[in-house]
Amino acid sequence: MARRRISIIIADDNDMMRSVLRAMLRGEEYDVIGEARNGQAAIDIVDRLKPDIVCMDVVMPEKSGIEALCEIKVANPATEVVMVTGNSDPETVQESIMNGASGFIIKPFNAARVLDALAKVSHRVRQAKP
Repeated sequence: MARRRISIIIADDNDMMRSVLRAMLRGEEYDVIGEARNGQAAIDIVDRLKPDIVCMDVVMPEKSGIEALCEIKVANPATEVVMVTGNSDPETVQESIMNGASGFIIKPFNAARVLDALAKVSHRVRQAKP
């Protein structure tokens, strides 16, 4: 029996970052079902599409990734959110985890690191809803 594919939304204000992430996830066990270029758009698309995982940039216009994370976790507690950031300072990491982030991907990233972080979160998703 094939494993269920994991649905992902990529939220990043940088077009290049979104396409790099999308390329890394293509053909693996993931379906990128949507993209957002700011925090508010991320909240809206998550509410509409209910993905398993959101890859969320921390620094974005309109609403920051952390503000969006808080709203997404309130409305969709089962959605796993992995923060993507070039700023790995302890405050950012701690604030994200306190608000429900499931993991971190630090920029600049490579495919192995991204897939490793998502594999851990995907395992939890599959345990929660096979």
